[in-house]
Amino acid sequence: MTGTCTFCGIVAGEVPAEIVYSDEHVVAFLDISQATRGHTLVVPREHCRDLTDIGPDRAGLLMRGAVHTAGLLRRALEPGGMNIWHATGATAWQSVFHFHLHLVPRYAPDDLRRAWTHRELPLSSLTPVADQIRAAAERRPDAS
Repeated sequence: MTGTCTFCGIVAGEVPAEIVYSDEHVVAFLDISQATRGHTLVVPREHCRDLTDIGPDRAGLLMRGAVHTAGLLRRALEPGGMNIWHATGATAWQSVFHFHLHLVPRYAPDDLRRAWTHRELPLSSLTPVADQIRAAAERRPDAS
């Protein structure tokens, strides 16, 4: 899928990138739009569109690569913390439709803005949503 997918092109070596880690399952490279110094993307070598397409086995291998890459970022850049971010679907701000995790080193509490505002709800208000999710699982158990 290298012809239409930038990340497949990076994995194939056809699109230039600053690769900081790779193994047989993943490639990690610096995001061209650095949110903070060292902002890194971790992608599976095999194309999959998003979280609903990656499958649990490939997701596990990708997370293993992300944990390894996070360790490299911590040792090299010594951030005070790190965020991991993922978006599935255009509504959630996914802009490249090849599954990827963002590893964003954090150097100060205010070097990024929060993606949402925290507001605690009464637990009872969550019951209808939880019931809807549980009902979906009963109708069609996840095959992944």
